Amino acid sequence: MITSTANPQVKNLIQLVKKAKVRNEQRLFVVEGIRMFREIPEGWLDRIYVSEHFMEEESHVKVLQGKNYEVLANHVFESVSDTKTPQGILCLVKMPDYTLEEVIPKENAHLLILESIQDPGNLGTMFRTGEGAGISGIIMNRTTVDVFNPKTIRSTMGSIFRVPFFVTENLQDILMQLKSRKIKLYSAHLQGSVSYEEPDYKEPTGFLIGNEGNGLSDEIARMADTYIHIPMAGKVESLNAAIAATLLMYEAARQRR
Repeated sequence: MITSTANPQVKNLIQLVKKAKVRNEQRLFVVEGIRMFREIPEGWLDRIYVSEHFMEEESHVKVLQGKNYEVLANHVFESVSDTKTPQGILCLVKMPDYTLEEVIPKENAHLLILESIQDPGNLGTMFRTGEGAGISGIIMNRTTVDVFNPKTIRSTMGSIFRVPFFVTENLQDILMQLKSRKIKLYSAHLQGSVSYEEPDYKEPTGFLIGNEGNGLSDEIARMADTYIHIPMAGKVESLNAAIAATLLMYEAARQRR
């Protein structure tokens, strides 16, 4: 059992929780909680750490049967956890490495395309609702918040393991590729004259969602085939980015049913 926060493994865990650079160097990210642990795909799991309290329950001991794990003293586990009420199990998981071809299907594409989303909770929610809406995958630019941020991972509720994604240095270039594949692009935009319910999303579709504060940049928005808007009552100008994305993805899912 590891009883000191000065232990090299513990120090490394803390760095992996806090720093994207360290995560990318080691190609590992941190997953917490028993539910997330159960959903880790075979081959993705690297290491398991549990607290003393976790091992006091017989059901938890059974879950770990046949697996290698390290026990941390309770105070040590609390020092590495990113949650206020740790569940007592934390895993290091290998980063997936999807190609663009794995994100863009040959037929019936239903894509979410993100520019500079900054809130980890928003990004995680988009993964979760995207899976529920049956999207093909998510494309995001490099200035979008780190998908492996622990807060993002928690917000995905396991969808991070099932929704393929691709991070690009050049979003404009990727959009050109999508257009060449006859994928219709729709910008969620305040200047949109078309209500989001009007277009035909049964054809290959990609929804562009921009930064929470500034929306889409002009150069990215202009690459869309159509500007769409979500009609608002009252004095509301726009919706939270994740909510807007959810409405669009589910409208496409509704039409495709």
